[in-house]
Amino acid sequence: METFIQLVYFVTAFLFILGLKQMSHPATAKRGIVWAGYAMLAATIVTFAWPGLGNFFLIIVGILVGGGAAWVIAKKVAMTDMPQMVAIYNGMGGGAAGAIAAVELLRHSAGQGEMTTGLLVLALLGGLIGAVSFSGSMVAFAKLQGLVNSRAVTFPFQQPINMAVLAVSVLFALAYLFGAQGTGVVLWFFVLALLFGVLMTIPIGGGDMPVVISLYNAFTGLAVGFEGFAIGNPAMIIAGTVVGAAGTLLTILMAKAMNRSLYSVLFGAFGAVEQEGGEIKGSLKPMEPEDAASLMAFANKVIIVPGYGMAVAQAQQKVKELMEELEKRGVEVKFAIHPVAGRMPGHMNVLLAEAGIPYEKLFDLDEINPEFETADVALVIGANDVVNPAARREGSPLYGMPILDVDKAKQVFVLKRGRGKGFAGIENELFYADNTNMVYGDASETLNKMVQALKNL
Repeated sequence: METFIQLVYFVTAFLFILGLKQMSHPATAKRGIVWAGYAMLAATIVTFAWPGLGNFFLIIVGILVGGGAAWVIAKKVAMTDMPQMVAIYNGMGGGAAGAIAAVELLRHSAGQGEMTTGLLVLALLGGLIGAVSFSGSMVAFAKLQGLVNSRAVTFPFQQPINMAVLAVSVLFALAYLFGAQGTGVVLWFFVLALLFGVLMTIPIGGGDMPVVISLYNAFTGLAVGFEGFAIGNPAMIIAGTVVGAAGTLLTILMAKAMNRSLYSVLFGAFGAVEQEGGEIKGSLKPMEPEDAASLMAFANKVIIVPGYGMAVAQAQQKVKELMEELEKRGVEVKFAIHPVAGRMPGHMNVLLAEAGIPYEKLFDLDEINPEFETADVALVIGANDVVNPAARREGSPLYGMPILDVDKAKQVFVLKRGRGKGFAGIENELFYADNTNMVYGDASETLNKMVQALKNL
């Protein structure tokens, strides 16, 4: 039976890797998710046959409660809340790894399980990383959900205090490793690890949230992988390694897309900056949706730049209708997708795919930037920081961040609910440019007015 279990785990690993490969392209992403899901189901079922496994009733209850809750939440959660869901699920994975570590360490303390020094080290590492991922993800969720202020929270001697908390947690881990294997040592080890996760996340502002989500995804994968080694479960080892590697690569790509080092994300308190020095030149120039639609109707090329405002208004279907009306008039329509637009990696791609917009119309930053100079109109829907020309100027908190060159289009229309700043808390110079007009209002309602205006022309 054990040979059969290992064979199923091997097939599971193969499907995990194949599924991850399928997820690399929007056209095959759904298929990859389904394959990985079936693989996880097979691994879970076959684990019930593991020699010596007990407590079946509790395991089944846990699966039913957790799986049932996840099913209901996934069905009901709005696309605008997807980043929060990803954050909290990341945290749950890290919390599960931490819980496994706690159980194994307490069993070892009570003399109920023998573990080598190497396995103890892996269990402690998995417990530390998993606890940090859990509490950090909960803070990220609270910021994204608006339960707490999304701005960076700073206080005097913050980094030394954070490092002290982490150091003491590591000291408790070392104490356990060298013989002080009491319940109190395990408890304080986890309490301090959880506290460090909170302290590590509160100074991270909203502008860096896509990187944070990716980072905690990597943390969760590493924690699961370490615990898999500690308890000898190949499925956990493989799943954790794949998730950890993918999360790490994604974190690096996200940080690169913002031209920021991982160190500056974690310790720079980027979101604490409310506004740079200097005076913004120009003025805000409002325009009615119908007037903007009339100008787009006679354009040759329109580039649409979606942002979080589109997600909040759930306006992706209206965007598709606008695209179709423009194309009926012979207008070339393309979509410019910034790597960190929205609140998580790939946020805009998911929303536009949900509306049925063809994948070939979506272009990333490097592909689309050279085309803005030849665009008659750039339509910005709720995007802010990723189109801010201030990123090109030294002295700006955004300096060096790659942006979409929206300001180089002949005419720019910005759909925005109000006059507030972006998620990073920085004024957008694009809004004051001579070639920019502001179209105020809910994105869905504004786009609907544009579509109707085009139909009536």
